[in-house]
Amino acid sequence: MTSRRLSNATVQSLPASVAIPAYDRAVIAPGIVHLGVGAFHRAHQAAYVDDCLAAGETGWGIVGVSLRSPDTRYALAPQDGLYTLAVRGSEGESLRVIGSIQSMLVAPEDPGAVLAALTDPCTRIVTLTITEKAYLRAADGSLDESHPEIAHDLGNPRSPKTAHGFLAEALARRRAAGTPPFTVLCCDNLPANGATLHRLLIAFAKLRDARPAASGEAALADHIANNVAFPSSMVDRIVPATTDADRARITDELGIEDAWPVMTEPFRQWVIEDRFPAGRPAWEKFGVTMVEDVSPFEDMKLRLLNGAHSGIAYLGLLGGHATVDRAFADPTIREFVDRLWVEAIPTLPGDAGLDTSAYTAELAERFSNTALAHRTAQIANDGSQKLPQRIVASAIERIQAGLVPEHLTLVIAAWIAACEARGNSLPEAHFTDPLDKALAALGERRTLERVAAVFDLAGFAKDRPERQALIELVAAHRVHIRQGGIAPALAALGIPGPTRQV
Repeated sequence: MTSRRLSNATVQSLPASVAIPAYDRAVIAPGIVHLGVGAFHRAHQAAYVDDCLAAGETGWGIVGVSLRSPDTRYALAPQDGLYTLAVRGSEGESLRVIGSIQSMLVAPEDPGAVLAALTDPCTRIVTLTITEKAYLRAADGSLDESHPEIAHDLGNPRSPKTAHGFLAEALARRRAAGTPPFTVLCCDNLPANGATLHRLLIAFAKLRDARPAASGEAALADHIANNVAFPSSMVDRIVPATTDADRARITDELGIEDAWPVMTEPFRQWVIEDRFPAGRPAWEKFGVTMVEDVSPFEDMKLRLLNGAHSGIAYLGLLGGHATVDRAFADPTIREFVDRLWVEAIPTLPGDAGLDTSAYTAELAERFSNTALAHRTAQIANDGSQKLPQRIVASAIERIQAGLVPEHLTLVIAAWIAACEARGNSLPEAHFTDPLDKALAALGERRTLERVAAVFDLAGFAKDRPERQALIELVAAHRVHIRQGGIAPALAALGIPGPTRQV
C-alpha cells in the first residue's frame, strides 16, 4: 500500500477518471455544522453540498462534528477532509472526491470548539445524522429525562455530551450575543423529524430553564419554540459499511491512500420542507425536492424502503444471508417483501400523488444491486428504535382498517428471534440494540408473555387499543420460528419454498 495520502496536495495527481472538487477549497467559508459525520452524511448531504460549492456557492462549507468517536477525524484530518465517494451499480463504479467537509471536530475532546463553531455567525444551518437512538427518547417518544447524559448536560451546559445539550447552549449563546439563530435540519429516520426534534429540544430547554443557574434569564424554551426553524426532511441513499477490502481497492485505483472512502449506490433522494430563515444552498438545482409538506414522502420511504429493509435484514439473518442482494434473491424472501408492500401501501396517504408502483419497482432494483454488498447485520442494528415508524405504525393503521397485518408483524417476530439468536446461531455481537441488556434480563417466558414484555420494553403500540392484537400475531409467528426457523413462518403465510436456515 502506498504511503501517500489523499489531501489538498495530492488530489490533483489522481487519475483522470476520478472526479475531484471543481472549486478552490481555500475560498470556501463554513456555513453548515453537521452533527454525526458518518458514512451516510458523507454519501448524501456532503455530496449535495459539494455540488453547490462547485456551482459557485462559496458560503456553505461543512464543519463536521463527531459526538462520540474520533475515528472519522483520524481518517479525514490528515486528508484535509477529502475522501472518495465510490458510486457502485451493477453496471460499474465511478469515483468522486468530495471536498465539502472543511474541518472535523470531536465533541468529547473539545466541546468548547464545537460550541464555538455552532455560535459562529457564519453558521446558518445545523444538520444532524446521529441515528434514532441518539435523540434519547423514552418509550412513549418523549425526551428521556432520566438518561444520564441528559442529566450531565443540564448540570454542565458548557461541556455538553448530547445533541440536545449542544444545540440548546449554542442557541442560548447566540441569543445573548444578538446573533440570529441557525436553522436545525434533522436528516434522521424519525417520523416528522423536524417537528420531533423541535419538541424534544423544547422539552430539554424547559428542564434547563427550571434550574437555579438559569434564573433571571429569558426562557430558552420559548425562544426555541418561537424563533428557531426545524424543517423536516426525508433522505434516501443506501450506504453499506466500508470494509478493509474497499479501502485497499480504492487506494489501488487512486494510486494514493484514502483511509476512509465511502461506498454507495447511484440512487439518491432528498426531500426538504422549505423553511430556512437564515438562507440555504440552492439544493434544488441538484435534484433536491423542496416542498411545503415532507410527510407523504417520508411515510412512503419509512414504510416501503426502510420497512422492507428491516424485513430483509431479520429474515435474511435467520435465513443465513449476509447481504441484502443475497437475501432478496431468495424467492421466499422476495415474495415476502412483495406481500409486505401490499400490506403497507394502503396505509399511505392516497391524495398525495405518490406513485407506489414505480417506487417499489425502483426499490426492487436497488435491493438487487450485487455491487453494494449491503450487510444485513448493519441494517439490523437498533431495531427497537427503528421498527415503530417502519413497521408498527403501518400495522396499527392496517388493524384500524379492519385488516390483518400478517407480514408486518412477522418482521417484529423476526427481530425478536434474531436478537435471541445472537450467541447461538448468530455471532454474539452480530448487531446491537439499545435494549440488549433489558432483553437479556427477560429470561425464559412463555411466548405470549415474552412478546408482551418486549412490547413493553420497546414501547411498541403503547396505550393503543391495537396492542393486544399485534402481540398475539407476533407471538404466533414466534412459535413458528422457534419450531423450525423462518421457513415454517413463511409457509404459514402461504410462502413455501427452500430457504437456508441459520
